[in-house]
Amino acid sequence: MSDQAAPSEDCVFCGIVAGVVPCAKVAEDETTFAFMDIDPGSDGHLLVIPKRHSADLFDIPAEDLAATVLAARRIAGGVRAALGAVGVNLLNCSGPESWQTVFHFHLHVIPRYRDRSRDRMTLPFAPGRPADADAIAERARAVAAAL
Repeated sequence: MSDQAAPSEDCVFCGIVAGVVPCAKVAEDETTFAFMDIDPGSDGHLLVIPKRHSADLFDIPAEDLAATVLAARRIAGGVRAALGAVGVNLLNCSGPESWQTVFHFHLHVIPRYRDRSRDRMTLPFAPGRPADADAIAERARAVAAAL
């Protein structure tokens, strides 16, 4: 685990928390900071981050992770109330292969709407295509054994 207390000089999200990089702030508490995404997938798409630097899901201390998830849930309720979203996606990307581009743990809070003019998000895969049951069971055993 890295030194989460030390902000990274080249981390844009650390710069946002420090107030040296501008943002459209939504909320802040002792542990977390929320701001609008500059490349939104839908109207009201925002990010919730821990104030302490952690690179990703595997680097963040449990207490910062819990605080970030709870803040995201609270803010998602505000998004529904203020913007009329009918659903919300919470998304975390950990690692470049999973589309992480800023290496400071963050949760995307993505409001979802029936009106597609307010929502450009689509699924990256086609649901409803179950894989081989034996392969699924084998992966379940492998993951369970690794725990």
